[in-house]
Amino acid sequence: MLIIPAIDIIGGNVVRLFQGKFNQKTSYSKDPVKTAKHWARQGAKLIHVVDLDGAISGEAKNIGLIKKIAAQLDVPIEVGGGIRSLAVIDELLDSKIMRLILGTKAIEDPEFLKKAFSKFKNRVIVSADVNAGKLAIKGWQVSYKRCDLGAFLKNIAAIGMKELIFTDTSKDGTLKGPNIKMLKNMLKTTGLKIISSGGVSSLEDIYRLKMLEKNGLSGVIIGKALYEGKFSLKEALKFS
Repeated sequence: MLIIPAIDIIGGNVVRLFQGKFNQKTSYSKDPVKTAKHWARQGAKLIHVVDLDGAISGEAKNIGLIKKIAAQLDVPIEVGGGIRSLAVIDELLDSKIMRLILGTKAIEDPEFLKKAFSKFKNRVIVSADVNAGKLAIKGWQVSYKRCDLGAFLKNIAAIGMKELIFTDTSKDGTLKGPNIKMLKNMLKTTGLKIISSGGVSSLEDIYRLKMLEKNGLSGVIIGKALYEGKFSLKEALKFS
């Protein structure tokens, strides 16, 4: 199970949001490159980077900064936020980024997702962000009503994707534990590998997620708990 530290970027700063609410943010660093290097030194095998400015605007805003992170690390990174065209995918994958995370565009435009996966294969991955059982898009600010979660997951599997990122947005940034029940159900019904994101607060939470590895849980993205010092990345990596 991969243990993946998260770096969320707003205005060039490393931040964490509470339940994805942009008016409830905490800043932890003014230097995302330095932060990424810190996680690399601590032993990260993959780092999760999100351009929150891009997620809310619909257009990648921190491409230069993200390319700088990728260029200065030996550890691979995955990147999401505002990636809504094949041209942007092309540009970013040319800059040492391991894979790109698709959210809003993948949900709103199934043909785009099909084309992206056909062209880039496993260098793109979908993030299914869920709020109160509904898919959340546009930086989690809008509930998508034209397609439910079950239908979307079936579409992902149908085009040949094997893995996705799942976030219960009500848990994200709360330090109240991941949604184990929903994860178990998704693993059972979809046959997809899942990377869990949101809610991790303790090493006990990571242990509980580790128990789902046999069911297909392939990784866990951790943000606020690391930045708040609830445990160290080195401690978390013992569960990998």
